[in-house]
Amino acid sequence: MPAAAFVQRLNEQIGHEFSAHHQYVACAIYYDSLTMPQLAALFYGQAVEERGHAMMMVQYLLDQDATVEIPGVDAPRSDFGDLVAPVALALEQEKRVTEQINELTAIARAENDFASDQFMQWFIKEQVEEVAKMSDLLTVVTRSKDDIESIEEYIRREQADATDDPTAPPLAGA
Repeated sequence: MPAAAFVQRLNEQIGHEFSAHHQYVACAIYYDSLTMPQLAALFYGQAVEERGHAMMMVQYLLDQDATVEIPGVDAPRSDFGDLVAPVALALEQEKRVTEQINELTAIARAENDFASDQFMQWFIKEQVEEVAKMSDLLTVVTRSKDDIESIEEYIRREQADATDDPTAPPLAGA
């Protein structure tokens, strides 16, 4: 059974992941309203990914016979001043999640909760990728904010290279 402090914090993280899901849906809707289908699709996909992270955490707690408590989430931000704002928000969010994941890992290690520490390793790797992805996207969107087609083409190329990660933890309900 995982350490009680880890279980409490992981339940909180489930809420953060669902909150990120909602925020990415709001970003996707913003880009959809601007008729930017590639950027909208990227954020819809990010939303699904964040939901998946929450469900991986749920499954881990279920597998460990720990209590799952799904916290409520605040409404996402949906008013954006320009094309750059949602991506800047996403990068800020991914950096915050990285800190949260690192804190969870530190709790597992401090509690000698080796299974939970091992579980968190995938999320550490994932956050490195997510921060890099949003950082690159922010650079592109900032540089090309007056050339929507250039942004859309960049995303089209990047999405073509995307693959599923076979090392990802299982999702609850999958």
